Amino acid sequence: MHPAGAHDRARSCTTVNSVGAAMRACDHTCVHDLSPAGGRLQPGAALCRNDTELIMREWWIHVALICVPLVAVYLHIPPPQPSPALQQWHSSGEEFTFRGWTVFYRDSYGALGSSDVIILLHGFPTSSYDWNKIWEPLTQRFNRVIALDFLGFGFSDKPRPHSYSIFEQASVVEALVAHLGLSHQRLNVLSHDYGDTVALELLYRSDQNRTGHLTFNSLCLSNGGIFPETHHPRLLQTLLKDSGFLSPLLMRLTNYMIFQKGIGDVFGPYTQPTDAEFWDMWTGLRHNDGNLVLDSVLQYINQRLKHRERWVGALTSTFVPLHMIYGPLDPVNPHPHFIRLYQQLVQRSTFTVLDQHISHYPQLEDPTGFLNAYFNFIHSF
Repeated sequence: MHPAGAHDRARSCTTVNSVGAAMRACDHTCVHDLSPAGGRLQPGAALCRNDTELIMREWWIHVALICVPLVAVYLHIPPPQPSPALQQWHSSGEEFTFRGWTVFYRDSYGALGSSDVIILLHGFPTSSYDWNKIWEPLTQRFNRVIALDFLGFGFSDKPRPHSYSIFEQASVVEALVAHLGLSHQRLNVLSHDYGDTVALELLYRSDQNRTGHLTFNSLCLSNGGIFPETHHPRLLQTLLKDSGFLSPLLMRLTNYMIFQKGIGDVFGPYTQPTDAEFWDMWTGLRHNDGNLVLDSVLQYINQRLKHRERWVGALTSTFVPLHMIYGPLDPVNPHPHFIRLYQQLVQRSTFTVLDQHISHYPQLEDPTGFLNAYFNFIHSF
């Protein structure tokens, strides 16, 4: 037979242990101060409960320390700050209003002995800053060099929800040309990637003599997915444009490291952007929460397929001088399938294939080779 006091003491310890069991097993020795008469819990049990409360508070502090940074990452707080070079680009530009939205553009006057004007159309998911490495040389050849950030890109407004389309972006370009008083000026258009498709819509409107159309002097394209059958969008692009209700989550979770990896994959191994250049691209994307409109902007891929006959037809039937500058290491428009189809379908066009290590961003990867190819084209007619 066990003494009654020992039995009560064991039962009391069980009672004390049950207080902490909701949080964790009580693996420390509880302080027992039980009266032999009644076996009632004394202040030692209160100490064990206080210990549990302290553990609970510490647990919530740890949860907060983990969750707050995760929430900050999810909400992209704080937003990235532009580098001095990107700030200079921004401060050198101007803005105009299109249907109530603000559109950023740059307009530089250059060569005094020329009346030629060139307008530059950038690609996805970057901005007019894509042209920064060839900007000064272009101003030495052209009287005016103009570039804009499409709606949803760079320093332009990024409305949401909004149905972004190639048609609207072409209208943005036409509105800018009218704003600058160049509606009757013959324009040289130089485009890249997403900008190629915008250029083809502008070309279609020009050849159809649509109201407000641009008057082309020439068109030079570069590494754009103008043929859906040879275009290979990146996995993240496909997920964002086709994932429906999951797209907002994916856009929130797209951080700088994911972006850097995705962009780096479409540059050649020997022509990778510097850390500062990666950061400038990311900053331009994140400005005005541009990451949150990617799913809508990416519908241009589906629009290319739907309107292939319109845009490829404009390219194959126009009499405007045409040229293609192509980086052959491009995984989005791979060699040789893309350039072979271009040669086959666009027989009036000339083309330049750059060095084999140049990929999807030829104007950034090989600005000298890109400029040489472009100036040879411009001087050929």
